[in-house]
Amino acid sequence: MSLLPNRRLASVALLSLALLPLASWSQSDEKVAGEVRKVDRDNLKITIKHGEIKSFDMPAMTMVFTIKDPALLEAAKPGDKVRFGVAREDGKFVVTAIEAAP
Repeated sequence: MSLLPNRRLASVALLSLALLPLASWSQSDEKVAGEVRKVDRDNLKITIKHGEIKSFDMPAMTMVFTIKDPALLEAAKPGDKVRFGVAREDGKFVVTAIEAAP
């Protein structure tokens, strides 16, 4: 007799526990200050020089982000000071919201 009568169920439970910390890592409610460096409307990408993103333990840097909603890029142009929200989806950092910085 096995101690784990249903190995598949046990495997799923262990995998769920292993992935639990990633759930909180995928979305940030934090608004990050930055400056737009480049806008690539054709490929739905934006390059932003940003401050620290504490929720992802990411230092300040310049990086390219993916944009899900093309409308977010309509008014963006290089040199704009912005505040933006970011999520991690399918291994990519995605800008979820963007607004002019006060």
